[in-house]
Amino acid sequence: MRLTPRGGRDAIDGVEALADGRCVLKARVRAAPSEGEANAALMRLIAKAAGVPPRDVALAGGATARVKRLVVSGDGPTIVAALEKIVGRP
Repeated sequence: MRLTPRGGRDAIDGVEALADGRCVLKARVRAAPSEGEANAALMRLIAKAAGVPPRDVALAGGATARVKRLVVSGDGPTIVAALEKIVGRP
């Protein structure tokens, strides 16, 4: 997940290929990157998109970096289907 804080709106903008070849979801949030506000906003955004409660999304890595790693708990196939719908994959 690649996060842009102070992005003007809360949204998932699709998939991006990084220079090292990894593919990540691009997201932007209105929140500033101070005191974990942007990370909290990202976790709420992903929870809403995946159809899970916010408590089921946790930051697993990258707390101060642009590229973050999140863990989403719940029914795997349902979460995958919801995220694929957001990024436009059938």
